[in-house]
Amino acid sequence: MSDVIPSPNYGDRNKGLAPDMIVLHYTGMPDAEGAIARLCSDGTDVSAHYIVLEDGRIVQTVPESKRAWHAGSSFWAGEDDVNSCSIGIEIINRGHDWGYPDYPARQIAAVTALCRGILLRRDMPTHRVLGHSDVAPSRKKDPGEKFPWHLLASSGVGHWVHPAPIVSGEGLRTGADGDQVKALQQALARYGYGIEVTGVYDVPTTEVVTAFQRHFRPERVDGVADLSTLETLEALLVSLPRSETARTG
Repeated sequence: MSDVIPSPNYGDRNKGLAPDMIVLHYTGMPDAEGAIARLCSDGTDVSAHYIVLEDGRIVQTVPESKRAWHAGSSFWAGEDDVNSCSIGIEIINRGHDWGYPDYPARQIAAVTALCRGILLRRDMPTHRVLGHSDVAPSRKKDPGEKFPWHLLASSGVGHWVHPAPIVSGEGLRTGADGDQVKALQQALARYGYGIEVTGVYDVPTTEVVTAFQRHFRPERVDGVADLSTLETLEALLVSLPRSETARTG
């Protein structure tokens, strides 16, 4: 069961889209009260469908049938109106600007249960549970490298492979160019990230690689596409449903 605190910040889903993904956020504010007030106050132009508190309580603020304003300018797997095709979940956590504490176990259990319920009720693909940083890598860091994606995946929420081990080696980094960079960009785009295939390891490529690492290889988040990053990305692509790789390819 969820408590309900209605937010005035929502609209209709565009183009008749129904939600087929979940986007997870952290609130990134000093306290829960301020975060809830911001998400539920007229004029702030931000909202989410659910807020998950540190003690595991869940607050619903926007009906799932409506378009909440949580993702902003974003992109995933060909869709640039992520708000219209997603359900947004805000997780109370101060975030990188306010000390970035660990997520409590009760909170993660509640997020997992909430996501499982949504996936089952709406028959969503389980791998389409993403972070805000995945759909907006140039702007966002949340829910960040401390978020335990592996625990959610062990309960059937999201997509995960065990990250390839980090080994010594240079890797691809800002300023590199050539076929290896092009292949990396193509692979990230096939997975769903919004990235232009230029063959140049530019700032946007670094931002996307950083977002990928926050989610899938959190042990080292540096924007360098080392062998661990490349092998983890390849393993994720191999384990995606064939229809999904065909759709994003």
